[in-house]
Amino acid sequence: MSTWPGPGPRPQEVEISTDDTAGGAAPELAPEPEVPRPGRHPVLTGLWAGVTYGLLALVLLLAGLLIVVPKLAGGVPLTILSGSMEPNLPVGSLAVVVPVEPEDVRIGQIITYLPNPDDPTPVTHRVTAITHRADGGLTFTLQGDANAAADAPVQDFQVRARVLYAVPWLGYLNLAVNGDERSVAVYVVAGAFFLWALSLWWRAWRRRRAAVSVGAPDGAGGPPALGGP
Repeated sequence: MSTWPGPGPRPQEVEISTDDTAGGAAPELAPEPEVPRPGRHPVLTGLWAGVTYGLLALVLLLAGLLIVVPKLAGGVPLTILSGSMEPNLPVGSLAVVVPVEPEDVRIGQIITYLPNPDDPTPVTHRVTAITHRADGGLTFTLQGDANAAADAPVQDFQVRARVLYAVPWLGYLNLAVNGDERSVAVYVVAGAFFLWALSLWWRAWRRRRAAVSVGAPDGAGGPPALGGP
């Protein structure tokens, strides 16, 4: 017991506690803001993925034009080596030709024939006229679009195929890779691009899943609540 030396009533003593006992729990500390990890810019990531998928689509398109369609149609890819059919078939074009019967040939079609039975080099020109011979056979008049004169008359037994479609400049690739090597090369490149694109998708999926697993306050990152603002 102590005595109060001053005048007036003795002031009441108040104890100050450092613990928050009113609620029975220690005060909560505000969470520290999450520092994002450095990574590739999302715009660059999207651009890189777009380029990859575009290249993959291009390789698959080339595989279809060089291998799939010719096999399904029973055709053969030929490379245009001269400018006689320019501008429709420029030098270096890839022309896919399919077998055709002489009686099915029509004026205006581009067909392939063998001018010399001793020379396997084919000629691909446009049909400008068809003559029915007395023996029941057919004689064709052909001419290159860029040529001033017609070819020598072509007999029906010389006709081999008609042009199904042509792709400019792709013939150079056809010359570089022929036969079985072409199929292997296209499939290998297509497979490599497919795995590359799959790895990009897998990394993007893991990043999204990691971001969701970290969590966000008040439903951030999830679907909005029904009836909310």
